[in-house]
Amino acid sequence: MAVNVETLEKLERKMTLTLPVETIQSEVEARLRKLARTVKMDGFRPGKVPLSVVARQYGYSVQYEVMNDKVGEAFFNAANEAKLRVAGQPTITEKEGAPEGQVSFDAVFEVFPEVKIGELSGAEVEKVTADVSDEAIDRTVDILRKQRRSFAQRAKDAPAEDGDRVTVDFAGKIDGEPFEGGKAEDFQFVVAEGQMLKEFEDAVRGMKVGESKTFPLAFPEDYHGKDVAGKTADFMVTVNKIEAAHLPEVNEQLAKSLGVKDATVEGLRGDIKKNLEREVKFRLNQRNKQAVMDALVAKAELDIPKSSVRAEVDRMIANARADLKSRGIKDVEKLPIPEDTFRPEAERRVRLGLVVAELVKANNLQATPEQLKAQVEELAASYEKPEEVVRYYYADNRRLADVEAMVIENNVTDHVLKQAKVSEKKLGFDELMGQQG
Repeated sequence: MAVNVETLEKLERKMTLTLPVETIQSEVEARLRKLARTVKMDGFRPGKVPLSVVARQYGYSVQYEVMNDKVGEAFFNAANEAKLRVAGQPTITEKEGAPEGQVSFDAVFEVFPEVKIGELSGAEVEKVTADVSDEAIDRTVDILRKQRRSFAQRAKDAPAEDGDRVTVDFAGKIDGEPFEGGKAEDFQFVVAEGQMLKEFEDAVRGMKVGESKTFPLAFPEDYHGKDVAGKTADFMVTVNKIEAAHLPEVNEQLAKSLGVKDATVEGLRGDIKKNLEREVKFRLNQRNKQAVMDALVAKAELDIPKSSVRAEVDRMIANARADLKSRGIKDVEKLPIPEDTFRPEAERRVRLGLVVAELVKANNLQATPEQLKAQVEELAASYEKPEEVVRYYYADNRRLADVEAMVIENNVTDHVLKQAKVSEKKLGFDELMGQQG
């Protein structure tokens, strides 16, 4: 087989493959003879169908299969011989004017790029740190208490206050006409918890049982109900019931109800601190890893294969459709999803993947079995039966591969942080967790 490779542009290559027709024909005949031994056709006993009849019925499809197999095999053998790292699948087309007794093909494909990573000592990375404060533990305790609160009916003449659960009837109209979703009876919500729009809560706050009030409410432009977004409605609300919240005391009973092994207040706070520290560690790792990856991309020089970007875009669109389907959206396969929405992120992911792979290879940053085991155990630690979670990961190679990728990313992060110019920034707990103070 004669092979010729030429560069088209950047990563794109063209390879010309020439195969003897005799090689194709002999393989076609061999497959047809094998098929004749098992094929069933009317008028013939199994295994007694004449080869000419089998060829007439199946010859084209067998010829097509053999051509694909032989050309594909020839391409990858030639690529390996030429030490080409092929990205994606080649586009193969038959050429005209091949020498007699030969068949020729052009294979157009991309190769993976050479990745040049600059001196990491010149990379600047901001590393963030954070602690779990007593205030964060206090706030978590309050959240847990709120989740277990009970409600008791207030005195009839008591006004509704923040934190009260109110039961109301309401009816809204826009330009004098009722609208869908604008009316309800015996509707419950807790005042000042953001379940209702601010104007609604402001109107109900201070009302007493049996009182009614009419007030205007302007729906925001970005309101989820598109039919009323940006419009103003007139609402009439009547309060039927007001219930005050009762939060459980912070004591051993609360700790026991939360399943804390050391069912004391100190045990409860210690358990909360351990869980918050685990979450803080995870978020710090994510933030610092992202900063490292951004620095790596900035220091690297490479072209990215279009085929790899195309594959990543397809994967992201498939994930988006699967997500929409899981949310109950119908006919998701028919929904138009513009590729350009995903292309910038797909290009970044491909670029980063190539840079990380080069760094791992050059610095031997692969995951060791010990690191893999430690990572799995850390992931399992927050569950009630960690040993079952460990078995869950080790029972599936794909799940274990996901953990391995995490370990490699951690190794890359540690490696870069040791080499780069690192400045530390202390974050408050709320800032790290993305909460309002």
